Amino acid sequence: MTFDYDLFVIGGGSGGVRAARVAAGEHGAKVALAEEYRMGGTCVIRGCVPKKLMVFASGYSRMGADAREYGWEFGDATFSWDRFRLKLRAELDRLEGAYRRTLSNAGVEVFDSRATVAGPHEVRLADGTIKSAKHILIATGGSPFVPETLDGHELAWVSNDIFLMEALPKSVLIVGGGYIACEFACILNGLGVEVTQFYRGAQILRGFDGESRGHLAELIRDSGVDLHVGADVVKMKQGDDGIQVTSTTGHDQSYDRVIYATGRNPNTDDLGLEEVGVTLGRRGQIEVDAYSQTSVPSIFAVGDVTDRINLTPVAIREGHAFADTMFGGQKRKADHDLVPAAIFTQPEYGSVGLTEEDAREEYKIEVYCTSFRPMQEAFAGREGKVLLKLIIDAGTRRVLGCHIIAPNAGELIQLAGIAVKNGLTKEDFDRTVAVHPTVSEELVTMAQPVRTA
Repeated sequence: MTFDYDLFVIGGGSGGVRAARVAAGEHGAKVALAEEYRMGGTCVIRGCVPKKLMVFASGYSRMGADAREYGWEFGDATFSWDRFRLKLRAELDRLEGAYRRTLSNAGVEVFDSRATVAGPHEVRLADGTIKSAKHILIATGGSPFVPETLDGHELAWVSNDIFLMEALPKSVLIVGGGYIACEFACILNGLGVEVTQFYRGAQILRGFDGESRGHLAELIRDSGVDLHVGADVVKMKQGDDGIQVTSTTGHDQSYDRVIYATGRNPNTDDLGLEEVGVTLGRRGQIEVDAYSQTSVPSIFAVGDVTDRINLTPVAIREGHAFADTMFGGQKRKADHDLVPAAIFTQPEYGSVGLTEEDAREEYKIEVYCTSFRPMQEAFAGREGKVLLKLIIDAGTRRVLGCHIIAPNAGELIQLAGIAVKNGLTKEDFDRTVAVHPTVSEELVTMAQPVRTA
């Protein structure tokens, strides 16, 4: 058969753009890409990038007070959301332009249109035009949602709405205990918003290391967030003084905004996937093999729409591996093992490898852990403590997991991730000379395990 394109990509996020650029620019394939909203996807437009810029903005709120403890004098500082949001939007416009230039320079044809699958080798654009392709790649990502069974659900915001708000609310309720909920609780608290957070489970950040979760929850509360676990919303209604929330704990109150961050769903609705035989999982995710191939041999999927590891760098690697495999003559899988992650709370939480709970199920382990007030914080009179933790296989001495809660933990865990990924042992860490005085030196100076299991 003769096709219009070698590859048609649906979705202009990080994974889709990388696959399109590599397939066209490096391997010479004829490629088209369709994006219905803005190029850059969740990460660039309504996720990682604007969120991290908001993290930076919120972190300045305490710097003035700390600086005074170090001898500096400043006038009263105020935060202007209007000024910040205009610059934020300009930066996102710049990044979107960069993504478009990347595709153009690689020779990718771009359609600013919704696209759906019309057949194993056919894509239908919003205007009804049909394009044929030897291979189709789905990279449509995921979206936040509000449970529609909730009485008053139409009053709730999701994380996407935060980036578009015209003014800062005075008070918010954030519902959820995952990393998005915790990050926005810290961001808005740092920007001066009165923040309450509900999580229906026993502790925030389900799936992360238990000891680290408890430590971070205390720090979040100490920072001013009114965090309630074992709490959920029963119903909401609009009142004269805001959104009136009835909770399971009797913590009934009105808030300017209620933000739901209780999960994300893969964007597979109405894409025509099931009609052509693509298998979807229970949550709507596209089921793929190690090479990102679906149950239809000509259709592939990468990124959050597959619900494997929902992180931008992982989507990029999946897209690159797909392009190399299909068009570069290199049969290559994306590596999903020992992926570092960071939660940009205040302070940050960096994690790589196994939690203590998971490690106990597979290994006899030693746990090395320390918690202390870092020098910079202590001198400024702050009480917050950092936490550094290593989980060791008692038999091989290999470091199975590393968990860090500290300022800039995201930067630290990237480096620790190299060591864990390459199978270094506790003794390899110990042989490394400490950089003093730093927080991270504790990673190579912890001499005795705090417990074994």
